[in-house]
Amino acid sequence: MSGILDTVNQRTQLVGQNRLELLTFRLMRKQRYGINVFKVKEVLQCPKLTSMPNLHPLVKGVAHIRGQTISVIDMSLATGGLPITDPENRFIIISEFNRSTQGFLVGSVERIVNMHWEAILPPPEGTGSSNYLTAVTEIEGELVEILDVEKILNKISPVNEDISEEVLANKPVFEEGSSDPTTVLVADDSSVARRQVKRAVESIGYNVVLAHDGRDALGKLQGMAAEDTIGDLALVISDIEMPEMDGYTLTTEIKKDPNLKDIHVVLHSSLSGVFNEAMVQRVGADAFIPKFDPDELGEAVMNAVKGKKGQEN
Repeated sequence: MSGILDTVNQRTQLVGQNRLELLTFRLMRKQRYGINVFKVKEVLQCPKLTSMPNLHPLVKGVAHIRGQTISVIDMSLATGGLPITDPENRFIIISEFNRSTQGFLVGSVERIVNMHWEAILPPPEGTGSSNYLTAVTEIEGELVEILDVEKILNKISPVNEDISEEVLANKPVFEEGSSDPTTVLVADDSSVARRQVKRAVESIGYNVVLAHDGRDALGKLQGMAAEDTIGDLALVISDIEMPEMDGYTLTTEIKKDPNLKDIHVVLHSSLSGVFNEAMVQRVGADAFIPKFDPDELGEAVMNAVKGKKGQEN
């Protein structure tokens, strides 16, 4: 375990090369799961948990760690399994998602595995919309499931998805026959995130094209270019972590394609930090927004379109 703890903070150099490293773990059943190491702040033997009134049923309790009070979520219960027993003999993965820090109570933690995003695949067809998978992969002949953590967190503490009236007051008005671009392409592997972004973007008057990952998004953009409809596109909003092709690689591919290079790309991710800001600049993205603030997202879309018009004029 000490080896995992010692290396978690040293494992981010592969980001931007369409590679990642997964921390693998198990819950109360034999199934193996993975989480991107870049989202892991720390792995600990589960400390004493304190129960508090009105906690969500999926929250096992709160822990006091390094001066911070952190909610600890029973990941087995959250994904439809049996609750994790004897937490004092289990582990918590301290992770940062969507501007908040939380602990995920898991049965056991295994090791870190170096992966290529092309080996991370969308969930198999037939898994249904109620599953908590965002991707799957195979490690040593064993299926490893990557959980849609955003979906789990939204179930526990739903975020506000509505843009404020103050921001909506500045939304553009599209005149009939205008050549203004009115379409935004949104790429995200999380069904919850896609719905949130789609709702926000449509509320300010834009049409939305959805893509499930970077490869899907790139194919849709190349198709638009081939059909000479790329001028209808206002911008691309892309997650960073996605199966098959991550957002960094998608941005790189867009910027090196002569037919796509002028597209405004906003990376919208639950990943955060100085390192990520540097990566955004390195791959040529035009902006980065941490998930999920509807006002911030709406303003970013409107500012991107205003900036594009300013350059054209």
